[in-house]
Order: sequence, then structure tokens, then C-alpha cells
Amino acid sequence: MRVFILGVVVLLFCGQTRAQQVSKRLYIANDDHTDYMWTGNEAQYDSAFVHMLDYYLDQIDSSKNEPEDYQARFNCDGSFWVNAYKKYRSPSQFDRLVSAIRSRHISVPLNSLVSTYGAQPTEAVIRGMFDAGMMERSFGVRFPLAVCMENQTMPLGLSALWAGSGAKYSWKGICGCASRMLKSSFTGRKHQLYNYTGLDGSAVIMKWYNLTGSNTSLGGYAEARLDKKPKNIDNDLLHSIKLLSAMGDSAAGKAKYPFDAAGAFGYGWDDLATYVSPQFINAAKKSTTAQAKVRVSNEEDFFEDINKHYPKLPSESLSYGNEWDTYSVSMNETTARVRRATEKLRTAEAMASIVSIRDKHFGENLNNAKNTAWESFGLYWEHDWTADGPVSQKERAQWQIKIQQRITAYTDSLFNQAAQALGKQLRQSANPRFYVFNPLNWVRHDVADLLYDGAFPVQVVDLQSNKEVPSQLMIKGGRKYLRIRAENIPSVGYKVFEIRKGTGQRFPAAATLSGDYLKNTRYRIRLRKSGVITELIDSLANSRQLVKAIDGKYLNDLGSTGIDEGSPLVIENAGPVSVTWKAISGNPLPHTVRVTLFKDSPRIEIEDSIQANYKDLKTWAFSFDMQQPTTRHEELGSVLTVKTDDNGGHYASQNARYDWLTFNHFADMSEKNYGVSLSNVDCSFFKLGNSTPDSLDATSSQLHALAGGRTDSLKDTAMLGIPDQFGQKDFLYQFAIQAHQKEFDPLTAMKFSLEHQNPLKAAIITGTNSASDDLTFSLLSLDNPNMLLWSVKPAEGGIENGLITRFWNMSSKPANARITLQRPVRAIWQTTHIETDEKRLSSAGEALRATFNQQQLKTFRWLLK
Repeated sequence: MRVFILGVVVLLFCGQTRAQQVSKRLYIANDDHTDYMWTGNEAQYDSAFVHMLDYYLDQIDSSKNEPEDYQARFNCDGSFWVNAYKKYRSPSQFDRLVSAIRSRHISVPLNSLVSTYGAQPTEAVIRGMFDAGMMERSFGVRFPLAVCMENQTMPLGLSALWAGSGAKYSWKGICGCASRMLKSSFTGRKHQLYNYTGLDGSAVIMKWYNLTGSNTSLGGYAEARLDKKPKNIDNDLLHSIKLLSAMGDSAAGKAKYPFDAAGAFGYGWDDLATYVSPQFINAAKKSTTAQAKVRVSNEEDFFEDINKHYPKLPSESLSYGNEWDTYSVSMNETTARVRRATEKLRTAEAMASIVSIRDKHFGENLNNAKNTAWESFGLYWEHDWTADGPVSQKERAQWQIKIQQRITAYTDSLFNQAAQALGKQLRQSANPRFYVFNPLNWVRHDVADLLYDGAFPVQVVDLQSNKEVPSQLMIKGGRKYLRIRAENIPSVGYKVFEIRKGTGQRFPAAATLSGDYLKNTRYRIRLRKSGVITELIDSLANSRQLVKAIDGKYLNDLGSTGIDEGSPLVIENAGPVSVTWKAISGNPLPHTVRVTLFKDSPRIEIEDSIQANYKDLKTWAFSFDMQQPTTRHEELGSVLTVKTDDNGGHYASQNARYDWLTFNHFADMSEKNYGVSLSNVDCSFFKLGNSTPDSLDATSSQLHALAGGRTDSLKDTAMLGIPDQFGQKDFLYQFAIQAHQKEFDPLTAMKFSLEHQNPLKAAIITGTNSASDDLTFSLLSLDNPNMLLWSVKPAEGGIENGLITRFWNMSSKPANARITLQRPVRAIWQTTHIETDEKRLSSAGEALRATFNQQQLKTFRWLLK
């Protein structure tokens, strides 16, 4: 009897094990891929969003009594859908949508629309998810999904930005079209399900299947669909499920996809609207067997399954480069204005933080403009910059300009109002006074420019030290400025200066012209009439020559065929603070170059401008005299080494594109104990040497900053993007160079570029006797020199909701920091980057002891007393 019972137990156990081995869990998720301003214009898509959500809400109600796996579900392609529904439907109808989101029958990703990310500044990515953050807090939910779709490539740093914003999961389906990548790049992925891991160790679970067929198949952006125009949707879905079932085979041991759970997401393809809920339910019912369970998915449930059953997924920390990302440079000046506005927010919001602490109502008049700007950040880099669809190129270009103007209008308004308000909060005197503001978190010594129409010469006095500072009168953009050399400007704070009549002491010139060279104590530069720099000598490195012609191109070379073709060089704006050398040339097209040297500064500023429309691809070449240097650059919230992973770098050795790399704040070329950092404001991409889409010229000492144009063609005929820069005739490009006599250090490179791109702000003081008479003020400080304040701003909803600070540990090791706010604090919260609270932190008075992973961005909310 005991033997019989034991035998039954053994048989039952074996039966359960076998069932577990062959059992598959298949997830089919319905969404309508949004090709905004490609398949349809704004009005057409807004209508489609609203009518589709009406339909799916009805389907959810009608299937609520079905078994859990067979209830209708739908995934919005972006949070913008929800805003559209709120705009065009009644409050009660919107509440119905929110209820479906809360019940998880409708899922919403963090992204506003499907975007390309390689062209975006780090902070622009975060601001583009602010709408989703506000929805999370309003609805009482979290959005754990974020997507980057259709484009064949993906940056590395996006993973940490997503994870830091609350995302846990992502899936990617590509187009496999309009591509210069080899078809083999779409298959043979090392992993099809993995932890997409940032350099800080944070990760999202990524599903990215091989694309072996059309983009309406597994690995495409419409995975659950086989035929682009199916005659029978039911049969189409049934066939897709069969293909999905063939993937999950962990019992084989060596399967390319060794998991029992698999998901096919996306059905909408390029259709304006998709209404297929009953077909999904029927397909799930018909395909469910004893060996395979099929569920109508919200996409999140698939990842929850994976997270539960496969907690040790492989990890990838790789960049796959850029492809469709590059098409935004077909309107480079428009894109550059968004980039400038993104950077300008740093100073505008820092000033607004100080002003708001003293005036809680400050900025309320800008709330609508602010919300529009956040929405616009999520729209500007929408992925259909290909501009080859039903919506005309003209209409698409006009829409891009409108979105850009919404962003710059808010940034400029906040900047100007905050600067004026801060001036009113400080007490004026008999002599004109002005403050100099520093948005960065370290004490700075740099130039500051005050808009000025008074008499000159004058004495400018630092009231804290009671010493005169060097000053000069200069012209920028046809306006007069008083430029000074400002010392010891405090962290995230200001210092007060006074203008007194009369000639003060004489200060030596910041730089002098000697023969063909402009020189200061650090550099000697030879600028040619074409605007090309043919010599740059570092006096602190044994007069090392930094320029070497490569393929006929020098430094700051737009492609001139005659380096001395142009007007005579002129010195402008010379004085004891800075000296600027100007070149004007028509070769290869009308452009102006200004090179500026400063007193006591290792920075060389280069301002390039083009005064003509152009149709072809243009680059600014920077050719350095180095032997096989290593190049690093800021991508998205990360600093990457430009080598493939099998050579110790951050770029995937397969499935990637290598020619145009993300160019955010800086790129750096370094040898042993020496290097040069190049700060960049206006260019989104650079090419290293002779890199091609499928090869990386990793050791080149020549960098090509992409000035603009269309990078790719469709089937070698029609170029992708907007033609002829949409008629634009004026372009601005701002660079700075700094040599360093040591190994590459990401902190030094970033601080150099931030100082270049965030100049000290000077504004006149206008406050009455009741205003503050502080001569200096600092909002916050921290004791770890490797930590950067990345952003400080009033919380969404106003300063009464707190002060938001975002910090970046630039070190390759975990770090601690004591952060001190110069205001009484009630509580401190760690939040996501989109300001949703995660956990309350302990604090000591106004200070916080925070811990950071290596290279991690973290965001905090300070509730003030």
C-alpha cells in the first residue's frame, strides 16, 4: 500500500513537472501605433484618439464579466492620448477613462508620443514625461511602461532616465525600413529579453525581438499583425499567435528565446485608427489550449510575469547609435533653438526658485505656458521626422516650428520675469547696482554681461570685497553691454556689484594680437580669413600644437576650399576681460566666425554663424594633432566611450549604427595625460573620423559636428527629413575648447561645458528700501565635489509643493553627499525625475545626507517651512 501511494505521488509530480515544462503563457496586446503628423495631422489624430478611446471603453464595459484573460484591454501609445481625451470629452467621460486606467484595462506609457531620443538633451527627455508625472499624481497610479518605437536604434542613457522616472518595462519593435543599416543588423540580437541597464545600475526589462520579416511581424512595431491590410483579422491574429507560440521553448535549453512567456504587442501599424477588440478576445479564446494560455494583455502584465518567473535576466548596457534621430537636423536652427531653450531653463528655474521662496505667487501667470511647454517637449522629437508620409513636408515643418516656439516662449518668459523679479527683491542704491547670478553649484570666476546704455568708462566695484573689477564695453547683436570679470560668485546664488562714475584703474588686455596670432597667457591661435583655425598652441603644455590637417580640414572647418578666402580679420570687443577676433567669408557659403580669448580662463569660445540657406549636408570639422585618442561624450544622462563593447567601449558591436553619435554638452579626445574637451550648444550629433553606418573609426582625432542637412535617403532616391532647412537662412553654432594636462575626467569636462553654456546672468537691481540688502546669497551647497546640481526648480504646482533638486554623481563609484539648503525644511522626499514621490528621507535641519550609485541622477523634493 505504501509503495502504491509513493508511486502515485511520483507520477503526479512528474506530470506536474512535464505540464510546467510545456505550458506557455502568451500575451497579445492591442495598441494603435501613433504616427503623429505623418499618417494624419493634429485634428485628424485628436479625433482618432477620442473615438478610439470611446470604443475601447465600451469594449471594456461589455467584456467585464468575461474571464480575466478575455477582457478587453488597450494600450495608449503615449500620455498625449489622455490629454486629448480630457480636452474633447466631458468631466464624467474623462473620469470613466481614469477608472479604466486605474483598473489597468487601459495602460499608458510615460512617453508623450513615440519619440526619437538620440537628438534630445538629457533634461528634454525628462521634461517630455512631465505630463505623465502629473497624471500619476492626479490619478493615484503609476505608469511603469515607456517605449522607443519604430526607429532601428536606441541610446544607452535612456534606460537610466526611464528608470529614474519610474519606468520598469519597455518593448521595442522596429520598422526595418528607411534604413542605411544592414538587414543583418535587425536579427541575431544577443538577447531578445533582457535588463536594459544604465551606467548607474538601474534598469528596465526590455523586450526587443529579432526582426526576420516585415515590420508587421514579431520584432516589428506591429507585432500582433501579419498582413498590412488583412482580409480576415481573426485569421491574421491566430497566425500571429502561432508564431509567438513557436518562440517560447525553454525546454529545449538552447533556444534563442529560452522563456515560457512571450508577447506580441501592437496592431495599429500605420493606420490612423484601429478597432479590433472583439478579434483579440476571440483569438485569445480560440488559441488557448492545455499547453498554452493566451491573454489579452495591457503589456504590463507580460513584464510582471517575466519579472516573477525570470528574476535573473541577462543585462545589457550598450548604445545602438542613431538613425531616424538624425532627421531633426534637417531643420537644425529650429532644433537648436529647442536645445538652447532647454539649457536656458537651468538658469531661469534657479532664479525662479530663489524668487519663489520669497514670493510664493511668482510665476503663476505662466502656468498655462509651462504646461504647454512640457507637452511640447514630448512632441518635438516625435519619430516621424522622415516627413515622407501623407502629411506634407510643409505642414510637418510648420508644426515643428510651432512646437519649438511654445518651448522657447515659456523659457524666455520665465527667464526674463525671474531676472526682473530677483532684481526687485534686492535694494537699489544711489549708484546703479546689479547682481550677477550663478545657476551652478560651485563658486565661479567668469565673465558677466549687463545690458547697459550708460556712460563709459566707469568703475565697477565688487561690494563684498570692495574692489574694482575689470570691465569693458562691448556690442552683441547690435546692443551694448558692460562686461566684467566676476570673481567668487556663490553656488546657486548671486553677488552684488555697483557702477561708479569715473575712470578706474587700468587693467592689462585679456589678449593681444602678435603677428598672425591672438594670444593670452594660455593659448596662441592663428585664425584664417575663412574662419578656419590652422594653429592652436597650448602654452602650458610646452607650446604643444593642437591642430593637424586631416583630409584637408583643420579646426572649425566648414569645408573651405581656400583657407585665406574672406574679408580681412578684425578685432572686436577688445578689453581687459576678453578679446574677440572675427572672420567673414563666403567660402563655402556666407558665414562668420568669432573666436574669443578671456583673462585668466582656459576656455576658448567659438561662435559660428551661417547666413545662407543650404541644401546639402554641412559639418564643422575639428581636427586635432593627437595619436589614436579615446573619445568620450555625453549621450543621455551618461558619458560614453566611443568604442564597441568588444573593444572596451559602450557601443554595441552588432545591431548598431555608428556614423552620427549623440552630441550633448561635450565630446572629449584624450591621450595619456593630455586631452581636449569640446563644448557644444547647437549641434545634435557628431561623426568621428571616417565612421560609416556600419563601421566606427574609433581612434580618429577628427570630429565632425553636424551643422545640418538630410543624412539619409529612402531607397537611394528621396531624401528623408525636411528639404532645404525649410528655407532658413540664419544659423548659429556655439562651441568652446579647453585643453587639459591630465587624464580624461568626466566631471571636469562637464563643468567646463556647463560654464560655457550657462553664463553668469547679470541684471539691474531695482528694489525699494524694504527689499533685501544682502550683498551675496547662496541657495544650496554640497560637500562632495564630484556631484553636480543638474536642476533646481519650484515643484510642479508651485513652491508650496516644495523645491525640486536633481543631482548627478559624475564619479564612476558610488558616493555620499551632504546637501544643505539655506532655508528651513519640513520634510524631504526622494522622487522620480518626473516628481512623483517615492520615499520620505530623514534630514538634519536643512541638510540631507544622500547616497548615489555610480554615475546616477537622483531627484529630491524639499518641503519648506
